[in-house]
Amino acid sequence: MNILKFNSEAKLNEAAARIITSTVQVNPSAVLGLATGGTPIGIYKELVKDYNEGLVSFSRVTTFNLDEYVGLSPDHHQSYSHYMKENLFNHVDIVAERTNIPFGLADQLEEECRQYDERIEAAGRIDIQLLGLGHNGHIGFNEPEDELSSSTHVVNLAEETKQANARFFTETEEVPSQAITMGVGTILKAKMLMLVVKGADKAEIVKRALTGPVTTQCPASLLQTHPNLVVLVDEAAGSLLP
Repeated sequence: MNILKFNSEAKLNEAAARIITSTVQVNPSAVLGLATGGTPIGIYKELVKDYNEGLVSFSRVTTFNLDEYVGLSPDHHQSYSHYMKENLFNHVDIVAERTNIPFGLADQLEEECRQYDERIEAAGRIDIQLLGLGHNGHIGFNEPEDELSSSTHVVNLAEETKQANARFFTETEEVPSQAITMGVGTILKAKMLMLVVKGADKAEIVKRALTGPVTTQCPASLLQTHPNLVVLVDEAAGSLLP
């Protein structure tokens, strides 16, 4: 585990983007695992900047997103498909057919999950999997449970997670209660895991995830078992780390 601490969000975003950019520079056909939410937005802005400056091309890159809400169409303004287009895909030269996001409106959700894992296997191992961290220790939408699914699956979102996501929806909209998410086993197959965490409100769960016992009650703690885990935190999020 390699923990990098930064005294500004800008420096953290730049460092995370440089890791991704350098990976694609070395391997133009890299497979990237992408995340959504507030944490990666600054990183994606840096990647767009690198592309505009001619430092990197995404034309041969393949991407797989961690998750998608069940019940939202890809063009819904709060879908993760829409998020990725707005924050990254529409601003670089990535080929749409090489981008993969679970389909939340699939008639057979279990079949969609199975096929998603098959597409990941066919693409080869994910080179870098970008991850955020939920307040309850979830990664992707793998919520604390007695048992965790290793493969892509449908999950019922914890009330805490729904409340955290409610700020993105208007009062007239109902926050989705289910999502399709990569399983922890799928995540751990990536060659490199890059966990990015920002803010003092995440300090306690960062400490628990990285220094506490490995337990399914804190899904992120399983990242400790990965041989190539890079953690990027700002000073606030990393304030309780030894």
